[in-house]
Amino acid sequence: MKMRILISFILVLISQFALANRDFLIDSDWLSERIEDKNIRVLEVRYHPHRYFTIGHIPGAVQVQRFKDLGDNNANPIMRFPSKKAFEDTLRRWGINNDSTIVIYDDSGTALASRVYFLLELYGFNMNQVKILNGGSRAWNSFEDMTTETTRVSRGNVVLQEKNPNLFIEWQDVYGDVVSERDKNIVLLDARPHKMYTGEVIKHSILAGHIPGAINIVSMKGISAQEWIDEKGLIDLYAQIPKDKTIYVYCHDGFRMSLAYLQLKSLGYKHVKLYNGGWSHWGNRLTLPTVEDEAPYAGDYEL
Repeated sequence: MKMRILISFILVLISQFALANRDFLIDSDWLSERIEDKNIRVLEVRYHPHRYFTIGHIPGAVQVQRFKDLGDNNANPIMRFPSKKAFEDTLRRWGINNDSTIVIYDDSGTALASRVYFLLELYGFNMNQVKILNGGSRAWNSFEDMTTETTRVSRGNVVLQEKNPNLFIEWQDVYGDVVSERDKNIVLLDARPHKMYTGEVIKHSILAGHIPGAINIVSMKGISAQEWIDEKGLIDLYAQIPKDKTIYVYCHDGFRMSLAYLQLKSLGYKHVKLYNGGWSHWGNRLTLPTVEDEAPYAGDYEL
């Protein structure tokens, strides 16, 4: 009996690893060998964008300004998804064509790079052509030189598709499916730091706490020394979420939830959707409910 249980456990573990896919993660050797290829376009998105010019960047890398380029500049909050037209124009400015191989890196444990990755997938770019440099600027700078010279590129001609409705949700979906109906097939995931989840720290919003029903898994715990932790570590991090559920994910400004999205997809989760606007949207609407507690539901929402 014990042997059967052990074998079953091993088979489950093997199946979980078999579904893991990190083909989008590359190292500095991979990039160094291909950086002169004409179809390679390297994108740098730093937490502090001025460091592209002061500290420097990978030779040939185009600067991505994380708020202006990756959000809707006219929306409230500004980190709602940019329109297809706006993002397409931004990609063309970066020199992206339909056949480009895009390599994205950051200095923030791939959280910022993940936002670029998600937007590309949201608008139908061929994701087999998109890579993320694991370890980011630190991985490259350990072995290769950086430059402070601004990269000039010819305008690209990429053509995007309309937003994929299977990849995102709006506040009405969260309020209806989770807060109101408590759909058991949906898991609402808050990817922010734990003290923001409980309400101990208030940041990026007027209100404190989390959306009623949300569980807290900090996506940045899947990063160590700017690199992804191993697959077993990620499996353990998300172990409480069954793979047959639909997962709604949010954070405060769109980066940590994009990292969670990529982590979950790498583990074989099929139905992951990001809240367009996240906590910066929900937490600044004074009429939307919040919970300040360790538990997903508390107070009036516990009944």
